[in-house]
Amino acid sequence: MRKIGRRVARKAGIIGYPLAHSLSPVFQQAAFDYYGLNVTYEKWEVTLDRLEEAVARLRSQEHLGSNVTIPYKEAAVPLLDEIAEMAASIGAVNTIVNKNGKLIGYNTDAIGFLRALDEDTDYEPDGKRVVLIGAGGAARAVAVALLTSGAASLTIVNRDDERARSLAAALARAGFEDRVLIAPLERGSLSRALDGVDLVVNTTPVGMRHGPCPDASPLPDDLVPGDALIFDLVYNPPATRLLAVAGDKGSQTLNGLPMLVYQGAASFELWTGEKAPLGLMFDRVRLALYGRLDV
Repeated sequence: MRKIGRRVARKAGIIGYPLAHSLSPVFQQAAFDYYGLNVTYEKWEVTLDRLEEAVARLRSQEHLGSNVTIPYKEAAVPLLDEIAEMAASIGAVNTIVNKNGKLIGYNTDAIGFLRALDEDTDYEPDGKRVVLIGAGGAARAVAVALLTSGAASLTIVNRDDERARSLAAALARAGFEDRVLIAPLERGSLSRALDGVDLVVNTTPVGMRHGPCPDASPLPDDLVPGDALIFDLVYNPPATRLLAVAGDKGSQTLNGLPMLVYQGAASFELWTGEKAPLGLMFDRVRLALYGRLDV
């Protein structure tokens, strides 16, 4: 990995829309400051018609690269010069690295997701049955991460049937066709998909504090499994309705905070060649989100 200089002023940031909720500047700036790097991490909120222009700016010498978030993880792919293998399989990028004017796309969501499973739970994907809620960029990363790690089956649940089919088709092209299913939101189909499942992952914003459905759950309460791992990528609040119901029923639960930091740490290491100061990054996020460290 390259190591960047400490004296020349550089920039990194996050591209998305909207970005008021983003916590990436909180922990990424802390990591740059920890190493005394002269880097400013910024929010670059752009509309779709300005996305190509925003990505092109990253080619300048002053830019290390950027993170990419909703809704541009898929739209950014054709704007780049090269796509890393995992990102190509996923069909979405969340990290762009400027290598001497050449833009390379990576997906550290998959890395962050698997690291959260490994370090924050006792779950091993190999041979397990998974229900995946959602079909966007984060869902693509989670699906490829789990199937690459040996998940026996992955059932996609999404309110938009066309997007669910699109994700299933992309996974089939990546060689996972025999392990991917789609379950309609109809109660009977959903109940059968959740029967005996080992892992449920919510990749939608349902339950997010500042989202459109802050008090809702992506699953009916009575269908939430009581003997599975329930991983909700929402991290604010720390206990969504889905996680609260699952916990009351006896399921192991995990929110999205570890994945958020681990994926950001992987981005930081791609830009700088330095080992991410994880403890510091976690502390800054917890303080910013919850006002305390013991969450």
